[in-house]
Amino acid sequence: MNYWLAKTEPDEFSIDDLKRDKKTAWSGVRNYQARNFLDAMVPGDLVLVYHSSADVIGVAGVGNVVGTAYADPLQFSKKSDYFDARSKRESPIWITRDVGFVKKLKRIVTLDEIRQDKALKNMRLLQIGNRLSVMPVSEEEYERILEMSQ
Repeated sequence: MNYWLAKTEPDEFSIDDLKRDKKTAWSGVRNYQARNFLDAMVPGDLVLVYHSSADVIGVAGVGNVVGTAYADPLQFSKKSDYFDARSKRESPIWITRDVGFVKKLKRIVTLDEIRQDKALKNMRLLQIGNRLSVMPVSEEEYERILEMSQ
């Protein structure tokens, strides 16, 4: 099993929305490295749902990867902010994955807490210049964040 962190802006889609909807397409990823991470996911992998651009920034819950990757339909819609004229239906550039709801954490583990925890000092999220919306985390990092949420 692999572990991931996926960012979302809670005013667009939050852990509460995922809980309500049970599952969602993790669409709109428009960075090649983040896309490649989406492609590397396999069903059953666990995903830390991270609220960014929010009053409280941090890990808010856990999801899991459901099904296989497929073409992100937003890349074909001219009305979408995620439209990409270079992408063709027969050879799409961007993919998405369905992420299902697992649980909402008892409390958000904030970015500041993550920065201050020595066990998380090498976490990709904390690397200078890292703005990826999807990234791997180690099993130890995943477990430590769950522990911190208690």
